[in-house]
Amino acid sequence: MRPTSIYIASARPRAGSLIIAMGLMEMLKGRLKRVAYFRPIISNDGKRDSDIDFMLKHFNLNISYEACLGFTINDYVEAYADGREDKLFELLFEKIDQLHQAYDFILIEGYPRTVFASALDFDLNLEIAKNINTAYVPVLNAKGKSVESILNEVQFATESIEEEACIHLATFVNRCDPNMIDDIKRLIPDREQIFLLPEEKELDTPIIREVVDALKEEKAEMIMGEPEQLEHLVSKKKIAAMGVENYLKRMTSDSLVIVPGDRVDIILATMLSFYGKKHPNVAGIILSGGMKPSKTIMNLLKDVDESVLPILAVESDSYQTAIALNSVQAVMRPENKRKITLAKGIFDAAVDKKAIADRFNKSSSEIMTPMMFEYKLFERAQSRRQRIVLPESSDERILRATEILLRRDIVDIILLGNKKEIRHQSALLRLDISRATIINPCKSKLREVFSQKFYALRKHKGLTLKAARDALEHPNYFGTMMIQEGMADGMVSGATHTTADTVRPALQIIKTKPGISIVSSLFFMCLDTKVLVYGDCAVNLDPGASELAQIAISSAETAEQFGIEARVAMLSYSTGDSGSGPDVEKVREATHIAQSMRPDLLIEGPIQYDAAIDAKVAAKKLPGSKVAGKATVFIFPDLNTGNNTYKAVQRSTGALAIGPVLQGLRLPVNDLSRGCLVDDIVNTVAITAIQAQQNENRGDKR
Repeated sequence: MRPTSIYIASARPRAGSLIIAMGLMEMLKGRLKRVAYFRPIISNDGKRDSDIDFMLKHFNLNISYEACLGFTINDYVEAYADGREDKLFELLFEKIDQLHQAYDFILIEGYPRTVFASALDFDLNLEIAKNINTAYVPVLNAKGKSVESILNEVQFATESIEEEACIHLATFVNRCDPNMIDDIKRLIPDREQIFLLPEEKELDTPIIREVVDALKEEKAEMIMGEPEQLEHLVSKKKIAAMGVENYLKRMTSDSLVIVPGDRVDIILATMLSFYGKKHPNVAGIILSGGMKPSKTIMNLLKDVDESVLPILAVESDSYQTAIALNSVQAVMRPENKRKITLAKGIFDAAVDKKAIADRFNKSSSEIMTPMMFEYKLFERAQSRRQRIVLPESSDERILRATEILLRRDIVDIILLGNKKEIRHQSALLRLDISRATIINPCKSKLREVFSQKFYALRKHKGLTLKAARDALEHPNYFGTMMIQEGMADGMVSGATHTTADTVRPALQIIKTKPGISIVSSLFFMCLDTKVLVYGDCAVNLDPGASELAQIAISSAETAEQFGIEARVAMLSYSTGDSGSGPDVEKVREATHIAQSMRPDLLIEGPIQYDAAIDAKVAAKKLPGSKVAGKATVFIFPDLNTGNNTYKAVQRSTGALAIGPVLQGLRLPVNDLSRGCLVDDIVNTVAITAIQAQQNENRGDKR
């Protein structure tokens, strides 16, 4: 009998089992539709378990909090002492069985063994795992340990699992000194089962939100700043008790400054130093002693401040506040996307996910959820890293997306713009984009080279050299020329530019694929259990029959690039021969043209949407069709129909619409909506990278 669950457990607290749970849950959600999360043991403090709350919210799990937990440590110790542990286990197994009935897989996270080791002479996590036929994953904490000590713990964990006859899936050694990882790897006997994750200080560094929680008894309140600034990292705390000049010399980045509320000089100096390029940026200010600046001073601060620095006020004095801060611990929170991205990036870089997935030995399924689709996008993009140009580096969303893409090793990023300005803006936003390549088109030597080449490409169209040079001042033209010359693999633009600004350079420089004369678009519509392709919903107003046929072929090819079997429905208000009219005839002619161009594709039309999507309707309206009732690619007759339909489906069903994805170009360029979110940018860049992978080792890159 195959296990349908994984049990993660650490030997000691703060080993980072939640990071492993996040990585495994993302893997599972990328392959299965229904995945549950369960903690058989939780603490006795009476509070909601933070790991359960995190997993439910971050992964949007459709399960109640109560269904995710078993019993507390005290519950079991008392039951064990009274000889009632069998009854407690029965209740626990009933809960797990209920989850098995409702879900395809259960990810189980145990409690650190040392917490209950003093009361029990056996490993409770292993005891539970043995009785529910689950795959077992120990998580070891390597922080501050020697290579020999780590290897001994690995061996002890392996022997313990074998002794209990549990299924040993893999061992994770977390918080390793990066300088020791290679030495450990050389001495590990079975490397494919043991994964070493490096220590990352930022994950263990608290944020201001956790400071606020820790200072509840001191009545901490935020008197200035924005909610997102509660995510600022706090690496140190400093009490400011000296004069301004000496204080400024001792300022350090990401420190939390504790200062009496009447020290206006320190407050103003801290605010002003934030705008200086040579001064450290503190995380925030805590005003102690129950004192706050006067209304006049607060108004002045609000005039100077652009909400880049949070200010808290507490009732306690500076010393008491500093003592209270000693108890602050870093906790992974659903709102902290930066830490989440970093944790996932560490997991992705260190873990052979394919080896783990192969061990699951799960049968394949046609079900495809939005999370599955996004996961596969990232996985495919990571498989062969591409260089993607982002010309709109002044936009905050682009910079935030850049950090996510780089931290998760999805692509290599080239930002176009002024390096100093980009670095400064990133510092203000507290983003790490140090791995991005930054090129200033206005100062680059490539500008003249590109101008000459662009002129050569377009002089037969009347383009002058001066006009070519003017065009290359525009970052979209510069980025497109980088793709043309093989210096980048794709480009994503449109967050601040129009679709025309993005497409025009591509048409003039890159041009369309052989046999295709039209650039079109599609959306991946991620429904609850499947992904459909809608084209064209964003570019072509009223394509003719020949253009519609090309859109159908391009859409089918794009669908297959992303693992979707193409069954193409050419949509109309009539199915088969049941209707007539110029609009129907256009679709009928387009269908014939597309079928003759690509006889290997399954293409049906004209067909109504209900007949294309619903097998029962298809059986009545178009019996025997290989497309009707099973269509995956939907081609709309015009922009009006397509745009309205995709938005209606998106808003009415809650479907995730990824796009528009441009197609038909020889090399990939994609357009963003000016109202796009950071997640939209990340997805579009991943899609562009996958499109670019199709062009590797081809001779038509230039």
